[in-house]
Amino acid sequence: MKQRLQNIDWPFVADEMNQKGFAIIPKFLMDDECEILKAGYKNPNAYRKTIVMERYRFGLGEYKYFNYPLPNTIQQIRTEVYEQLAPIANMWFKVLAIDKQFPPTHQQLLDQCKVNNQQKATVLILKYGKGGYNTLHQDLYGDVYFPIQTVLFLSEPGKDFTGGEFVLTQQIPRAQSKAIVLNPKKGDMLIFTTNFKPEKGAKGYFRVNMKHGVSEVHSGERYTLGIIFHDAIS
Repeated sequence: MKQRLQNIDWPFVADEMNQKGFAIIPKFLMDDECEILKAGYKNPNAYRKTIVMERYRFGLGEYKYFNYPLPNTIQQIRTEVYEQLAPIANMWFKVLAIDKQFPPTHQQLLDQCKVNNQQKATVLILKYGKGGYNTLHQDLYGDVYFPIQTVLFLSEPGKDFTGGEFVLTQQIPRAQSKAIVLNPKKGDMLIFTTNFKPEKGAKGYFRVNMKHGVSEVHSGERYTLGIIFHDAIS
């Protein structure tokens, strides 16, 4: 896993994030790794909380938050990917004149979360069946947040499920929203902005707000694993 992470073309990821607000790393997980994560969905001891989405009008489906300590593979991805993304986040905040910079290591970010009483793991696994969907949203969880997150796709579109595309929206000031529809393959990792990205205009940089969600699943089951870098209060 460490070698796999080092082999990612991180300058390409940075360029994609700056231009689009998202980047796809294809075939990041092997098929058997996806199947192991999916099989773990049935292990109640691995999770601290289960959310039935329709109860909160989040959509239709279910997700579970992992307990600490996280599984080793997930912990390694969360720790090492953060270190690659922190410079991107810091550049974004600098050009937008936001008085905030993120520490170089993930543990230092978690220490900041702890001071703010954010100590609950936010890594989650999501399951959608036929008719399932996720409304447009942002994963913030508290005053301390990291503006980039990742999702690992554990099911194969067109084989394990149909529909269920990943949707991003961009809200440019004084303009209509733009929708971006993605359909990553099993094993792909998507890196994307949690709530905004900078855009360069004629008078300098401005903020483009973004949300994400999942379109309706038409058949089958769709599993993903979301890695959010900051912790939650509850």
